[in-house]
Amino acid sequence: MVEYTWQKSSFCGEGDSCIHVAATPGAVHLTESGDPTGSILTVTPTTFGALLTALKSNSRPSATEVTVATSDGGTVRVHATGAPGTAVTTDHHKWETFVRGVRAEEFDHFAS
Repeated sequence: MVEYTWQKSSFCGEGDSCIHVAATPGAVHLTESGDPTGSILTVTPTTFGALLTALKSNSRPSATEVTVATSDGGTVRVHATGAPGTAVTTDHHKWETFVRGVRAEEFDHFAS
């Protein structure tokens, strides 16, 4: 079993569930710590870098890499085209906390 060292945004409160990011050789993993299904989305460092670039520029990630979909109820679903069926699901507040960390460059070291 793979052991991950998860990092969350410094904007996430102590003990709060948030989007967490970890790396293993050649891969970046995202999860929502409060997701009871424990889904882990795995992408390449290049794909993760494209997601960071899109979020920093306040644009939508490329549909060919990572898709971020928001429902009217505030649910945010993140998935990669290379990982059909695997998605990280969170709420709007937790996603915005993650995005604030992205814009503060807290996750840049995971990207290639």
